[in-house]
Amino acid sequence: MIAFRRTLLAASVAAASLLSFGVSAQDIQARTIKFPSASQKGHPQVMGVEHFAELVAKKSGGKMVVKSFPGGSLGPDAQVVSAMQGGTVEMNVMNASLLAGNIKEMAVFDYPFLFANAQEADAVADGAVGRKLLDKLQERGLVGLAYWDLGFRQMHTAKKPIRNADELKGMKMRVIPTSQYVDFMNAIGANATPMPYTETYSALEQGAIDGMTNPLLNIVSEKFYEVSKHLTLSNHMYTPQAVIVSKKFWDKLSATEQKILQDAASETALYQRKVAREEATKALAELKKQGMQVHELTAQDIAKLRERAKPATDKLTQQVGEPLVKEVFAAVEKVRSGK
Repeated sequence: MIAFRRTLLAASVAAASLLSFGVSAQDIQARTIKFPSASQKGHPQVMGVEHFAELVAKKSGGKMVVKSFPGGSLGPDAQVVSAMQGGTVEMNVMNASLLAGNIKEMAVFDYPFLFANAQEADAVADGAVGRKLLDKLQERGLVGLAYWDLGFRQMHTAKKPIRNADELKGMKMRVIPTSQYVDFMNAIGANATPMPYTETYSALEQGAIDGMTNPLLNIVSEKFYEVSKHLTLSNHMYTPQAVIVSKKFWDKLSATEQKILQDAASETALYQRKVAREEATKALAELKKQGMQVHELTAQDIAKLRERAKPATDKLTQQVGEPLVKEVFAAVEKVRSGK
């Protein structure tokens, strides 16, 4: 009898929770959602997944359960995306530009030195451009919900420092295996070395590469400071994270369930970005504490790199289309001018 009362009470609480969101229990089914991510537990990317799970549970009265799979436990991003298109994995969060293999326009986020700060990046991601790119994903069996944050990419090297633009010359730098990363790194004078992320720690340790690029959060979480003694603050690319859903799964959901996932992803974006940016500030202090030598490129060096990168940016403009690039730059300029 006591157990029955507890069950009845729990059901009443869940129903009340749904009513508070203006939702009918009949519109929501019991569902389990697998939500993998490449980062380890404790990383802001995973913290975002966990916060999202809490919101979905609350908004659905506990009927929709989101299960986090951190640390790439369901495979690398490309494999997860394929599984999503097949309908065997429901969600993922990943570098938006890695989706360029599905929608070429996503590569616009890899435009070097595009954003001066996070506010400019948010304006583009949350504006018409960002929404347009997310909507295009449906053509490839994916549904885009929101953008989270991983921060600006920096350069870190094992032995030889990069203190100015010219010291990049001849450096063997690991890059994400996409054409835009390879083209950019070669254009600025380094030797681009495409390599899976999982192989990079040992490659640095064994001297197979001289360095690589990463957001500060990843340098700390993966302990790259153990095999990289120099950090160069270049802010050369910003890394938004796309929160995506399998379209096969999405199409099975009611309009209410879809709204729950969309609202939870958008609300989590505000939380996750705040956490990620706070943690990035702490990460820089931690890297200094761990003994990394920090070098900051001057405005003159950034200008040099931007000029050297022009062949790569011209190629990227052709790839994604000049109208889209102009639209992105217009959105950035709007933020800078305060309009």
